[in-house]
Amino acid sequence: MLLKNFYTVQESLEEGNTFITRLEINDKHLIYEGHFPQRPVTPGVILMQLFKEEAERRLQQKLRLKSAANVKFIAVVNPNEASGLTLKSEIQKKTKEITLKGIAKTTSGIALKINAVYLYN
Repeated sequence: MLLKNFYTVQESLEEGNTFITRLEINDKHLIYEGHFPQRPVTPGVILMQLFKEEAERRLQQKLRLKSAANVKFIAVVNPNEASGLTLKSEIQKKTKEITLKGIAKTTSGIALKINAVYLYN
């Protein structure tokens, strides 16, 4: 886990190649002191990292980002307004790499869409 104590997994479901994970973000995490103290915003790169960590946990493989295309940050994730985050990942495993199509949602709607390719050994 890149950021210790940043989130906890509340629920984790699997349907074929689709994984749905409900997370609770720690709104008191140190990252929000610098990003930003009066109006906390979850950095986009952290949202992307959540998909990687969830795929690693699910596949029990260490992954390395090869490429990310069509990364769209649609809404701000403010942990004071919506600390719950749902990740929906469609994962296709191939030889030495996986492809991931993901959507991150808060109670307000979609926050991020991502298509990524990760390498593994």
